[in-house]
Amino acid sequence: MWKNLALTPLTIAVICQGGCTNQPTDKQLEVWRNEAIARNAEIVANNTKKAQQRQWDLVIQGETTTGKSLKFNWQQLQTLATNHVKTTDPLDILHSNEIFDFRGVPVAVLLQQFAVASHVTDVTFVSFDSYYTTLSLKDLWQYPITLAIAKNNKPIARAQGGPFYLVFPYTQYPQLKQKYDATNWAFYVSHIIVGTEPGLLHVGKHQVNLATLDQLPQVTLEQTVGYRISWPSGKVKLYGVRLRDVFTSLKEPLPAQGGVIIRGKAPFYEDAPVRLATQDLSKCDILLVTRWGENRELIPAKMGGPLTLAFSSQCPERISQSRWVTFVEELTTTP
Repeated sequence: MWKNLALTPLTIAVICQGGCTNQPTDKQLEVWRNEAIARNAEIVANNTKKAQQRQWDLVIQGETTTGKSLKFNWQQLQTLATNHVKTTDPLDILHSNEIFDFRGVPVAVLLQQFAVASHVTDVTFVSFDSYYTTLSLKDLWQYPITLAIAKNNKPIARAQGGPFYLVFPYTQYPQLKQKYDATNWAFYVSHIIVGTEPGLLHVGKHQVNLATLDQLPQVTLEQTVGYRISWPSGKVKLYGVRLRDVFTSLKEPLPAQGGVIIRGKAPFYEDAPVRLATQDLSKCDILLVTRWGENRELIPAKMGGPLTLAFSSQCPERISQSRWVTFVEELTTTP
């Protein structure tokens, strides 16, 4: 409704033409019309800016010597975004040979404010839509790999990968193109994960860590997986616990006619969470996966860990085709 508020003066003027003695001239109506259009555009721009600031905070989490995460709001990132990277953009296929001027914040500048644990070797970037890519920490210190907020002096639109777009200085450092191809450029980055976070799951009012999950009945699956990034294409061993066992252990009743909502780290899951009916949880093994492979390794961030969602190949197709969630953080019941 707010989009139409600025048009009120024009509407009043038109109504007044039929019932007022001092009727405005056509010239005055045109002035009012232009003023209303300008005001309407201003309101739209202000609300768009406010929405962008609210929705696009950047969070840095992971292995730190302080145990604390960092959160940067839009205004803070605007202040830090003084670095320019002039390079081609492999994802701008219509202008693949053009050199663009990106303005943003070198990732190294952000990491300097985060107490990175000494043993960390890689950093994972998670996007709004749950896409993720992992880079070497050493490379982030060495090269001006940047979270860009502007392209050729214009804010990067959502359709172009904004507002935070991970870009690589290919033109200045062509060797980066050999190590990081176009798939490593990331649109609308929302989280930076240093190393891999400790496994921590929110279930209703409870917080459950990996040690607690390890005490529950363990289930093993060996099958191809539905994760989209960084996993082997053949059969893989997965180890974890059934979702229904998690709720049983916490004495959290599952609603008979309702179900469970699974949310991952990406903001995408706020708008489109995975929902499973309670009856589906009893039909087959739906797992919260904590380890993988022959050696039961912990799941690193570069594979979407430490906690992921998996469906047994014995599940009905309707269930197994649900999204295999990475970076699982929360389970909640729904009526």
